Amino acid sequence: MIDINIPGGPALKIHHLVLDYNGTIALDGDLITGVPELLNLLAKDVQLHVLTADTHGTVKEKVAGIACHLQVIGEGAQDEKKGAYVKSLGEKNVAAIGNGRNDALMLSIAALGISVLQNEGASPAAIAASDICCKDIWDALQLMLRPERLQATLRN
Repeated sequence: MIDINIPGGPALKIHHLVLDYNGTIALDGDLITGVPELLNLLAKDVQLHVLTADTHGTVKEKVAGIACHLQVIGEGAQDEKKGAYVKSLGEKNVAAIGNGRNDALMLSIAALGISVLQNEGASPAAIAASDICCKDIWDALQLMLRPERLQATLRN
């Protein structure tokens, strides 16, 4: 569990980290350099979940070395499927990271939604739905590894 105490805000107890795959932890179907190591560090404190449509058909082999639950979602209503997945985990205990329009609902439902703006860009809907926007996945994952960094940005 990761405890996140935001001055003037809620005290969060994060048990699950839900991650979009393409555009978030991967580019063109390949994991971004350094991400597997950071994820495996986080897996010591939270349960990791990777949600993807598996556009390239290789996600299972790509995440094989990461301690995570993989959920391949089908085409159509992907935003609703991702939102329902977060709800099934108990949204008050979930942090989510994504960049796409189909991530906006899960980012808004999660107790902590983080959008990332990387090579594929980020949907304005994802940015608007998130609590914080990071320039890349490394910074987003570092926020989870060092949650005190969230205090300055999210305090009220």
